[in-house]
Amino acid sequence: METRDILKKVRQIEIKTRGLVNEIMSGEYHAVFKGRGMNFSEVREYQIGDDVRAIDWNVSARMGHPFVKLFEEERELLVMLLCDMSSSSHFGSGWQLKADIATELAAVLAFSAIKNNDKVGLLLFTDRVEKYVAPRKGKSHILRILRELLTFEPQRSGTSIRAALEYLNSVVKKRAIVFVISDFIDEGYERAARIVGRKHDLTAVHLFDPREVTLPDVGLVRMHDAESGQPLWLDTSSQRVRRQVEAGFRAWQSSVRTEFARSGVDYLALGTDADYVRPLIRFFRQREQRR
Repeated sequence: METRDILKKVRQIEIKTRGLVNEIMSGEYHAVFKGRGMNFSEVREYQIGDDVRAIDWNVSARMGHPFVKLFEEERELLVMLLCDMSSSSHFGSGWQLKADIATELAAVLAFSAIKNNDKVGLLLFTDRVEKYVAPRKGKSHILRILRELLTFEPQRSGTSIRAALEYLNSVVKKRAIVFVISDFIDEGYERAARIVGRKHDLTAVHLFDPREVTLPDVGLVRMHDAESGQPLWLDTSSQRVRRQVEAGFRAWQSSVRTEFARSGVDYLALGTDADYVRPLIRFFRQREQRR
């Protein structure tokens, strides 16, 4: 894209996602991701209904009537967005690719974070880590993250979630809120996910396209794997073949969900053919109820 087109696209995403954040998401985000503790703020006179345990007895004794301590939540959390930029992320059978959903979702999470005074960092990966943007605060930093997501050109086509998680563990020492946004067409990352999940607050966001689940009846079709380049012929006119493809996908998706659950990692599946807003809000609310 030309520079003018990039800036226009950044602005469009900013307007769409910031409106969502302002109306809905900031409250959900704040409720789910708590600060690290409470800091003393000030004292004020006791009012009926105040918790008597909050009375500051020293101040009350000096002033001759009761005062209570007020506290505020210590925020400044660290949010890390790990985005899969492998070739399979550039697939979509509708009006949006997986990569488009990933960019918008990352924007929503990033704007929610800075609205709550948290730092945000970005890690872009294929079968290796290709870009790392250190965590910072502020709108200009979030706009930079958006530009990186829109303009990044990966050097490799494959996927290694393990490499991304291991890199994260090596560079981020402080406990972080981590979102891995990927289609998870990979294997061998389970141990790394368990290790990261013990150290950080890890959520796996699983993107998929409806054509990966259900094939249309369009006869004999030549396909190829976007990451390996391997060709494959499928007879989509065969009901048996279509059923096998759907059953295979659902079994694989179930195994991914089960593995993350076993590792104590939160899991959210989002399709490219549906609005991600409602599932995201529902996920946050369910998570808040659990914790």
